[in-house]
Amino acid sequence: MSSIPLHKRGIEASQLVLGCMRFGGGWNRNPIEAEHFKEGHEAVDAALEIGINMYDHADIYTFGKAEQVFGQVLKDRPGLREQIILQSKCGIRLQGGDDDPQRFDFSESHILSSVDGILERLQTDYLDILLLHRPDALVEPEEVASAISKLKASGKVRAFGVSNMSQGQIKLLRAYTDEPFIVNQLELSLLKHGFIDTGLHVNQIAARDNVFPEGTLEYCRMENIQLQSWGPLAQGIYSGAPLGDSPESVVATAALVAEFAERKDTTPEAIVLAWLMRHPANIQPVIGSINPKRILACKDVGTLRLTREEWYRLYNCSRGKALP
Repeated sequence: MSSIPLHKRGIEASQLVLGCMRFGGGWNRNPIEAEHFKEGHEAVDAALEIGINMYDHADIYTFGKAEQVFGQVLKDRPGLREQIILQSKCGIRLQGGDDDPQRFDFSESHILSSVDGILERLQTDYLDILLLHRPDALVEPEEVASAISKLKASGKVRAFGVSNMSQGQIKLLRAYTDEPFIVNQLELSLLKHGFIDTGLHVNQIAARDNVFPEGTLEYCRMENIQLQSWGPLAQGIYSGAPLGDSPESVVATAALVAEFAERKDTTPEAIVLAWLMRHPANIQPVIGSINPKRILACKDVGTLRLTREEWYRLYNCSRGKALP
């Protein structure tokens, strides 16, 4: 297994993370059923089989049901909690009515109460890592720092990170606390390749259309912040999902992924993840699936390494146009 930034901090996390967004059934208020607990156990079985020891949650996933199901899985498996790394996120408040809009909330009171709810649902005393989910336009860094200090001192959270943030936003929070932010989880994939384009479009007109924040990739690498990828499989668009009226570049890339998978005697999922993990930033993909077959299809990625030529063929194909 290659070394990733988390290893430098003494956190022996697997290169792949199982994202638990789909645990607990749909995004509704329906009660959890026995089938959902069964699905949770089967997904964890598949993840453990391929060496995954890190699990990613958020307090909003399926309205809290995802954490409840995973908490029951932990309760049913004494000793498992000490063998895994648990990560969850807070900061998004879903809409509750006309006077209760969806919003982002990094207030101290919300962070502290969110963590208490997370721990209760997961049936654990602590989180290994807590991520701040999405930037709050009204953030008061002093409040975030105070919440971090209290969570660390109480033992409820061992380490902290962010999600969907630029280098400037991380720097602002970091200026008010001595606690490092060790993770930044962003949408990175063969389909969402803006993180690569940003570096190549310097002094190019194409840079105007790229939304990935310039310098964030480099900043995270310099500061030993683990880059995690949400959506690394791009909803299966290159590994079997119906393509429908997809752009020509998507169809061509799916075909090239299939060609590489056949040539290397592996799965399209492994090829797509190998493309991401070939980057020297040592990105950690978060696989957002509860399907055991889909999880097991990723098993070869730890031993699969694309050549520079293969990497650029996939990238160029996904771009749908020549390099600048």
